[in-house]
Amino acid sequence: MGRTTFILLAVAYYIISIAIVGLVLYFLKKHEKGQIKKEIEKLETEKNLVISASMLSELNKVEALVNNDELKKKYKEWQERFRRIKDKDLPKITDDLNEIDELFLDNNIAEIKTLILKTDYELNALKTKAQFLLDEIKELTMSEAKNREIITKLKAEYREIVSKYKENEADYELVKVPVELQFENVDKLFSAFEKNMDQNAYTEVGKIVKAIDDIINNLKVVIEETKPIVLLGKNLIPAKIEDIKRISSQMAKEGYNLEYLNIDYNITEANKKITDIFQRLNVLNLEDSLFELKTMHDYFDSLYNDFDNEKLSKRIYEDFSRSIIIKTTRLEKVSNELYKKIDDLKYSYDLDDDEVAVISEIKDEIMGIHNSYDKIIEIGRSKILSFSKLAKEMELINNRLVKTEEKLNGALKSLSSLKEDELRAKEQLEEIKKLLAQAREKFRSFKLPVTPKNYYIELKEAMEAIGELSRVLDSRPISIKTLNLRVDTARDLVLKIYNNVNETIKTAKMAEAAIVYGNRYRVTNKDVDFGLIKAENLFNKGNFHGSLENAINAINIIEPGIYKRLLSEYQN
Repeated sequence: MGRTTFILLAVAYYIISIAIVGLVLYFLKKHEKGQIKKEIEKLETEKNLVISASMLSELNKVEALVNNDELKKKYKEWQERFRRIKDKDLPKITDDLNEIDELFLDNNIAEIKTLILKTDYELNALKTKAQFLLDEIKELTMSEAKNREIITKLKAEYREIVSKYKENEADYELVKVPVELQFENVDKLFSAFEKNMDQNAYTEVGKIVKAIDDIINNLKVVIEETKPIVLLGKNLIPAKIEDIKRISSQMAKEGYNLEYLNIDYNITEANKKITDIFQRLNVLNLEDSLFELKTMHDYFDSLYNDFDNEKLSKRIYEDFSRSIIIKTTRLEKVSNELYKKIDDLKYSYDLDDDEVAVISEIKDEIMGIHNSYDKIIEIGRSKILSFSKLAKEMELINNRLVKTEEKLNGALKSLSSLKEDELRAKEQLEEIKKLLAQAREKFRSFKLPVTPKNYYIELKEAMEAIGELSRVLDSRPISIKTLNLRVDTARDLVLKIYNNVNETIKTAKMAEAAIVYGNRYRVTNKDVDFGLIKAENLFNKGNFHGSLENAINAINIIEPGIYKRLLSEYQN
């Protein structure tokens, strides 16, 4: 390819690229204009819908309904708001849309976008304004149907209330006058509703509907709650009050102290509250009345539980009174006997004052418990506390007694364990001696070429520890702490030599077996022969671990994994 041809191709590529970019920009601009045109058409459509036919229709309905000054004033206000929307706000939107059309023809895209956003915002605000106006107008034009529907439901509810009242008129004797007066009021309000509806006095109609609704709702409550209020306030609660008085009086004669329940005061307050409730009932004010009566009823019901609790507490108090004195007397006897033996215990087992102080503490605690018990018994006889409180006090004393008993049992167990420790130490001494003898016999039974250096050192330490343990057991007084220490030391040292002897003999046996096993390969492999010679030398010097390691490494040349097989054969 010549230089001229190359230049021509480059120029052609450049021109084609410019053409493609131009086409892309053209189509993008065309697409953007299409989108803007759609938005303009949308704004035009929404503008034309601001004043709908329904708004004009609703205004015409209002005009036909105007028959009083108030409604006339309202109608003029709505007409003025409608005129502002139609003659002032809409033309402004129209001017903005015309300006947008001109900018569109001039291809002024940047300004069009800004003006479209502004116009859209103003159009939405105007639509909201128009909708508010339409809703207000409809509220009036549709009020007749709406109020008729509400009144129809209220009349049905009212008939049901009157029917229920008539069927059970005797149950409402206390509220007969105010209830029937309210019935008259409702009838009058229904008549007033019809009259104002005929006069298109819709403002007054709304007030009448609200008044009827309030009265009927109150009558519902009166009809539903009067019967249970009368039942509770006139029958159930007074009957419970009399029963409570009877029971509390009988229990007082039997020695129960019920002052903490404030029964007389609460009965007085309950009677005052019942009187107030029935006074309010006369004017059909039932607010919280049923709730208050139920609360009173629940309170007097709860007193039966309090009475039962007092009776149960009396039994608990009497049971504790018997059990505590019996247990306290027994513990006093044991504690006093133990207290007399303090000096003997200190001599026999080398105990200091701090170690036997718990015996004196127990003695003092038992005396304190006895004194507390006597005080509660005296208070119980004087009847100045309720049995529920006396039972709690006795329970606290019993808890103290249980803890002191546990402390005494612990002290007895600890002291008895001193003798047990002594006997156990003697038994362990015999076991330790037997274990050491087994270790020595086993060591002698296997003829080692060299005795390990640490064997005689460990043997000497073990025998000295056994001697120390024997001397502590033969001495008086015996220090249990020292005794237990000597037992642990002797046992640990004997176990150490026992385990070391077993491990040494085991290793020596395995090393010897490995050397014997490897002799078959000496003539066939010089490395095996060299390794076994080294193993024999280490064995004769008493280095059994090194001997075993060298023997296994030598045999492993011929038989990989020989260690596991040797170990298995040895264990079998």
